[in-house]
Amino acid sequence: MPKRKKQPLLVSACLLGEKCSYNGREIGLSIGVGQALQQRFDLVAVCPERLGGLPNPRPPAEIYHGDGKAILSRTATVVDCTGRDVTAAFIRGAEATLELAHQSGVNIALLKARSPACGNEQIYNGSFTGTLRNGIGVAAALLETNGIQIFNEEQLDQLFLRESPEPNQENGHASTNS
Repeated sequence: MPKRKKQPLLVSACLLGEKCSYNGREIGLSIGVGQALQQRFDLVAVCPERLGGLPNPRPPAEIYHGDGKAILSRTATVVDCTGRDVTAAFIRGAEATLELAHQSGVNIALLKARSPACGNEQIYNGSFTGTLRNGIGVAAALLETNGIQIFNEEQLDQLFLRESPEPNQENGHASTNS
């Protein structure tokens, strides 16, 4: 019997140990989790902020007056802690991430929790005080709108327990934000 092809999984590059977080520090998942992901999935690393042209390291950024859905509808902005509007870079990064997902046949993603690009349940509220609010990041919003199911590193049990559909099969959404 031929070996079944692994399902592609889009993964925030920072979770795979790449030093691409805003502060340039390593965030990576534990070695055991990384190995389990590699055994089950064909990992496709992505950093929407870098794809959008932002440097590394870079000032932290938060979504002001909304979330990723509001960014995509042009009713909110992403600003960094210096007050610079980086909305266009986040939109470019989200679009490039979606293109990579389509090229790779991805229908599920494991993205960084609370990130203004990748968060799927909560994001920081735009005040740079560490305050969280319900909402979704820019890339996560675009991926979800296009039928890609989003998980974060705090939802690994859900990711591993989910039924394993055939690659390219349409899925529902993990996030229940509105």
